Amino acid sequence: MSHIKINAPIEPGFDRILSESALNFIAALHDRFSDRLGKLLGVRGRQAQSIRNGTFPRFTPDTAGIRADTTWKVAGATGAPGLEDRRVELTGPVSEPEVVAALNSRAKVWLADLEDATSPTWSNIIGGQLNLFNAIRGNLPGVNNREQPTIGLRPRGWHLPEKHLIHVDDKGSQSETSGAMVDFGLYFFHNARRLVDNGSGPYFYLPKLESFREARLWNEIFVFAQDYMGIPQGTIRATAHIETITAVFQMEEILWELRDHCAGLNAAGWDYLFSLVKNFRNSPKWVLPDREHLTMGLPLLQAFADRLVSTCHRRGAHAIGTMGNLMTTHPDKEFVASELVKMREDKAREASRGFDGTWVAEPGLVDDALEVFDAALGNKPNQLDNRRVDAHACAEHMLDVSGLDTTVTEEGVRLNIRVAIGYMNEWLGGNGNVALENLLEDASTAEISRSQIWQWIRHSVTLDNGKQVTRDLVERYMGEELAVIERHPADHYTEAVEIFRKSALGEDFPEFLTMPAYTDHLVDRVSKGAVFAA
Repeated sequence: MSHIKINAPIEPGFDRILSESALNFIAALHDRFSDRLGKLLGVRGRQAQSIRNGTFPRFTPDTAGIRADTTWKVAGATGAPGLEDRRVELTGPVSEPEVVAALNSRAKVWLADLEDATSPTWSNIIGGQLNLFNAIRGNLPGVNNREQPTIGLRPRGWHLPEKHLIHVDDKGSQSETSGAMVDFGLYFFHNARRLVDNGSGPYFYLPKLESFREARLWNEIFVFAQDYMGIPQGTIRATAHIETITAVFQMEEILWELRDHCAGLNAAGWDYLFSLVKNFRNSPKWVLPDREHLTMGLPLLQAFADRLVSTCHRRGAHAIGTMGNLMTTHPDKEFVASELVKMREDKAREASRGFDGTWVAEPGLVDDALEVFDAALGNKPNQLDNRRVDAHACAEHMLDVSGLDTTVTEEGVRLNIRVAIGYMNEWLGGNGNVALENLLEDASTAEISRSQIWQWIRHSVTLDNGKQVTRDLVERYMGEELAVIERHPADHYTEAVEIFRKSALGEDFPEFLTMPAYTDHLVDRVSKGAVFAA
């Protein structure tokens, strides 16, 4: 019989999460679905190579029937208490202080994030599960909000492993587990029944999907998990992130595959920009400007948003807007006030385009976002009746970079260096939600930063100061930026620079910054002197 071996310390309280019965569920998920996942990741690699070779994604003729059929709908919020009104969703890590702050906020939904906003240390992953376990049972000190946000969990993406939990099959062969299955499995096993009893449900956000076949795998996992736990089919609801260029052309198919468990789609703008840079990095046509100019106001991103809203509403799914990541604790209050005006304008544009809700990265942003969506929605819980029949975003619109100002500045290069290295320094220390350069940065913005550097070097971009971007120039700028950074004994800048060099300055381009960083630097970063369990 297969089982899970724990290759990490058992810290106080972890035994509650890592119970034998919970680990048996993880083993069952691995037995049933790991081969399928491996094949899908292989398809990803071949598809990415095809795009780099010049075959741009398009709508799939094989699934035209799904898109043409006007009769089907997704489950949506029907029978999913707490998901009817999602006008403001707060996202963030799952450390105890941040869980308390999130649950005390006025957000309608809280996305407990084990992916981009969490550094996947052993303590963070299992400690986060323990914090959620306690919060759902009302056992987390400091939570005093009688109208707490509905909780949804974002597990890690399909590509990320969990190297501290090892699957051992009945022949003794060992393999690492899937981070996504571990995160989903532990949360669902421990909390699904309690959430239903509390008048809510087990709700999830599905990151980094690249095809409808990956959504199909999630749906089959949901069916299996509900049967395993004796919970009625359709209890689970999931919101899929549309954050890759391939998923944009399969939104309808993703909804179809998840339809009995689907609540909506989220327009994940920052990750989508990373996907554009990553997939089209070999094309000089797709050299994008400084990151600060990559906003949802760009025509190709407006087309992305319009198609997402119209697709969702045609199928009865919620359309959730992109992230506001202003840091309201910034010491310059005039700066915060001016940036809040911009954020409110962005949220008003989202509401006017038909989005049913939006995202913010900090509790201090919730009230401003609520005011905007309250004004737009009034007493209605959503805008599903706005079918956006005026939206005609086709493939050409979503791939249109004509007229885009491609100016790259010296400060843009320096900013990307600071963000990429500064973020990885914090990430290696266990912090995945980092205050940098006046914003709250997560893995997605670090990915954009290092990807743009790689792309600018490859295409020998000329800066506004007349200099050409080369590895030597980036090395010089990096040395100058590092020379003025205040250092602390617990910093990890040496490792962060090594990761940056490999991911931004090398000939090869790692598909995800966090994969080699996790394997090479984070796996063994566990507490010393604790007990290991088999």
